[in-house]
Amino acid sequence: MTEISNQTIGQVQAQAASKSENSPQHRKARAAAEEFEAFFLSQILNNMSAGIQTDETFGGGESEKIFRSMLNDEYASSMSRRGGIGIADSVYKEILALQEI
Repeated sequence: MTEISNQTIGQVQAQAASKSENSPQHRKARAAAEEFEAFFLSQILNNMSAGIQTDETFGGGESEKIFRSMLNDEYASSMSRRGGIGIADSVYKEILALQEI
């Protein structure tokens, strides 16, 4: 009997957790955490590509600098959406802890 009631309690807790994770507050917190991670990764990628010399035959100039920055932003956003490097998870947990959810 206690085994069944423990399973039932566990199922109810799992359902409550999944419902609360789909709340608007949780979605906004997750989006903010992923946006922060994307910004952080973008800064890293921009610093990494700052020293790369361009080929004068096919590129260079201000247009390539702008394009490279935009490309790095898109790389960072894509990396963050696909799991990133773990910063978003930590930031998400801290946001929730600060909001006491």
